[in-house]
Amino acid sequence: MKSSKLPVFAIFFSLILLQSCWNDSPEPDQKTPEEIALEELSGEGSLTWEISGGGTVKRDGTAVTDIYQNFELTLNSSGSKSYSSKNSNELFDAAGNWTFEGDNFDKIMLSGSKPAAEREMSFTRTGDNLKLIFTISVPGARQNGTSAVAGAYEFDLVKK
Repeated sequence: MKSSKLPVFAIFFSLILLQSCWNDSPEPDQKTPEEIALEELSGEGSLTWEISGGGTVKRDGTAVTDIYQNFELTLNSSGSKSYSSKNSNELFDAAGNWTFEGDNFDKIMLSGSKPAAEREMSFTRTGDNLKLIFTISVPGARQNGTSAVAGAYEFDLVKK
């Protein structure tokens, strides 16, 4: 009686081949922490954040929203990271560039010469809300050499 091991070997080999095909399914693209942070700040390339529609501003825990009631901040990440601002009451530059600060991608810094420029800003996005927290300390806490703006700021912005 002749026994052939060929059919058993073929079945075993086929099972191994099928199993390896099941495990080769492509993994979904994993985003880097920087890509996730970019999307939080600028969506698919650009997002505008504003006070109108429910945002608030506090300086040293005191509401100062009325001073910034029409404030807008647009963050772009297409190409270079740039920003523009409107109605900042001379706190932010009208335009410039921004960068991430540190390795956790939870802080940004805006370029420019106004009091909010070159300050490390922590940010947190929750849904359609963006919170920016930063401190302006003396020296460099004056606008146009007259009004003092030193303090701990908390901008709660809403997506436009």
